[in-house]
Amino acid sequence: MKKKKMETVGKIAADLRAKDIEHAPTPIDQMREQLTEFDQNIYICIEEGKKSRTGDFFVVVETKKERLMNNVLRNYFINRYSCPTPGWDQGVYKYIRKDDRIKLLWVIPSRDTCRYFMENMLLIPHEQKQLLHYVLDFEDGTLLKLSKKLNNEKQ
Repeated sequence: MKKKKMETVGKIAADLRAKDIEHAPTPIDQMREQLTEFDQNIYICIEEGKKSRTGDFFVVVETKKERLMNNVLRNYFINRYSCPTPGWDQGVYKYIRKDDRIKLLWVIPSRDTCRYFMENMLLIPHEQKQLLHYVLDFEDGTLLKLSKKLNNEKQ
């Protein structure tokens, strides 16, 4: 039986860069790809938070590009007591212990995607309207106010 040779992330990234730019993944394609293991990782982060924290807490998902392979994105899952300041490439959830549930507070895509949404509001498809809502709330400061309120900070 022949063993299947595994390719490194670096080789895959280089191969993708070499392809025609016309076939580069869109931000939405990237988002769909990231969701394949997303649910599993968020629940692992919640379970870790339940063991190490008391009461409610927040789960922050930060999406970062690899420094040397800018077409490779990774999600980092962090649990914390305080609500973070809103920023690009970020999703924030609140874990509510008494109900054992998680509530999505916001998802903010990359800076370029936010700019695209702001410049093309009327062209955004119906299934992406909630994301547009988060982008608008981020841009006008609504999410910052929510973050401060959840942290009991002065406005």
